[in-house]
Amino acid sequence: MWKFIVRRLLITFPQIVFLSILVFMMAQFMPGDALTGLIDPNISPEALEIQRERLGLNNPWYVQYMDWVGGLVQGDLGQSFRFKMDVTELISERVMNTILLSAVSLTFTYIIAIPLGIVSGRYNDSPLDSAITSYSYLGFATPIFIFALVMLWVFGFMLGWFPTSGSVSPGLAPGTMEYYISKVYHALLPGLSIALISVVSTIQYLRSEIVDTKQKDFIVTARAKGASENRVYNRHIFRNSLLPVAAFFGWEITSLISGTVFVESVFSYPGMGLLFLESITQRDFSVVTSLVLLFGIASILGALLSDIILSIVDPRIRIK
Repeated sequence: MWKFIVRRLLITFPQIVFLSILVFMMAQFMPGDALTGLIDPNISPEALEIQRERLGLNNPWYVQYMDWVGGLVQGDLGQSFRFKMDVTELISERVMNTILLSAVSLTFTYIIAIPLGIVSGRYNDSPLDSAITSYSYLGFATPIFIFALVMLWVFGFMLGWFPTSGSVSPGLAPGTMEYYISKVYHALLPGLSIALISVVSTIQYLRSEIVDTKQKDFIVTARAKGASENRVYNRHIFRNSLLPVAAFFGWEITSLISGTVFVESVFSYPGMGLLFLESITQRDFSVVTSLVLLFGIASILGALLSDIILSIVDPRIRIK
């Protein structure tokens, strides 16, 4: 078991290094540079060149990359030209909102997906299964930002059940119970919007596992021994079908990254996704590269987590 984890970690490190190079080079290929559009347009070209030289923007790419990596190792992600503050501090202010939104989304995802997947798999080819499967197909075909706009319009503006922007009600003192309740309340609608689209893959995967497990020999044997149908499902089919779903928990974290980027923009939710889109439009290079790197590392670690969990529930996939 530990050999498998160590080997996966050794594979993960080169992936992160390659990701950092890729992210940096993509930022270099973007039009303009960190000063484009953020300075007085009347400034002289000579003064502008002095600024670029001072910031090291005229250095070769590999020199800039090594300087950037050196800062990363020391926890220095650079300076945001738009917000006039350290990128580390800026991301720290937003990361908890994104973590809360992701936690709410994951909670809703499993609360909705597991019962629907069980019903769809147990009563496959029934009208109820057809309805759940139709919802899954519709969810696969619906862009998440379109769905989030509909949810915002219906439950935010028309019904007024949820706030339409922000992460907390104004005037609340941080650290109070009302403050934390407001934080969760503001995350409910965007989190539910992500979950209602994210559940479709889990529903279909769980349904397929249950339908496949129902035909296994040990299930036929259990029924032949006189076990009740509820016992067969609860003790054998459901338990064996749920393990692979649990193993893909890490992939659920990875899939949340794309969802939070668009949903935070729709709901004006001040998390890392909204910061990412704003930084792209403002060409805030230090923030963009830092966020892309963090999102990429989260995806790599999510895949690593899935491999580790899957190796625990199914030892056959471990690397010898």
